[in-house]
Amino acid sequence: MELTLLGTGAPLGLPRPDCPCAVCALSRGPRVRAATALLVDGALLLDLTPGAALAAARSGHSLVGVRQVLLTHPHDGPAVEVPAGLPSAGRVPDGRELTLISGHRVRAVPMDSPGTGYEVTSADGETLLYLPPGGSPAGLMDDHRAPYDMVVADVTGRPDALARLRATGAVGPATDVIAVHLDHDVPTGTELDRRLAAAGARAVPDGTTLYVGEYHEVPDVPRRTLVTGGARSGKSVEAERRLETFPEVLYVATGGTREGDPEWAERVGLHRERRPGSWRTAETCDLVPLLEEDGPALLVDCLSLWLTDAMDRVGAWDDERWADGGQAALRERTAELVAAVRATRRTVVAVTNEVGSGVVPATAAGRRFRDELGRLNAAFADECEEVLLVVAGQALVLRG
Repeated sequence: MELTLLGTGAPLGLPRPDCPCAVCALSRGPRVRAATALLVDGALLLDLTPGAALAAARSGHSLVGVRQVLLTHPHDGPAVEVPAGLPSAGRVPDGRELTLISGHRVRAVPMDSPGTGYEVTSADGETLLYLPPGGSPAGLMDDHRAPYDMVVADVTGRPDALARLRATGAVGPATDVIAVHLDHDVPTGTELDRRLAAAGARAVPDGTTLYVGEYHEVPDVPRRTLVTGGARSGKSVEAERRLETFPEVLYVATGGTREGDPEWAERVGLHRERRPGSWRTAETCDLVPLLEEDGPALLVDCLSLWLTDAMDRVGAWDDERWADGGQAALRERTAELVAAVRATRRTVVAVTNEVGSGVVPATAAGRRFRDELGRLNAAFADECEEVLLVVAGQALVLRG
């Protein structure tokens, strides 16, 4: 099944008309994206984009053979006229199946928001799922028996949709996931590619022709990732973003609770509101058993609070106890954690703080914590396939 993406952008396109934002300013040349529209085997057109006939011609195709035009969502961008010679655009009622003269079978997939998704099966059995902007399949799609060969969806706007498809087996390890409906709320260029790769997805320029069912190397999702950065740098948001397309995640909060501290309670509340409702939370600093057992992906936030707890347990803040076995005990606990990270079979994303770049702490205990966190970060990073430094909300890849 041949699929040509006549457009890959949001309904208003990219750049948006008269928008002064930085992403729109950078969306020039190959980064320009018309509203998303798909041409399937030259016979089926899914959604319309301004200048559809010209977009097809630029990609070396024609709309002359199109026998069916289906819409997924009410078009809220520029007015679109149906090119001369094309059949009228319509929709398939949710759950109904349409068989085209070309041999394609099209089934309408109900969405959890206004719009319709389409499952397309070719005469040879290749399967494609196309979802509208902001849409996720309603229900759990329990009737889907095998992974789709390709999924074309709003990965950046609805990452939870991809998580749901993975949870039901509709997206498998070999499914080619293509991100479309791309808007100016996500950076373009290499940063977009990096974020999508972390979700096991990719983006392609307008006019690209893909072959559904043809082998394509799916982006490898790093199994162990360390995200470091300063206070309020965006490191926790970056860590959460890396797992938002996973069907299950255990969020490990190492900070615990602090009675009588409303500001801390507010911080914890903001973190919880940001996370998907399907994630579970464990408040513990006992990380080694979690790393040793099988289970869903782990998000550990953060190692600096884990170290604070570890130093509390060995009396590291007291100079005498530190010299009298405290240092050795802390190094042993750190070594156990690092060994568990090395051996774990789980997907792990850990957050830590980058310290030591500014004022030297005034106390010996403060300098001790700074030094030990630096050592822990370096040892943990050595066991990770990917290491990111987040500065001013921008993630810099140090390894990966």
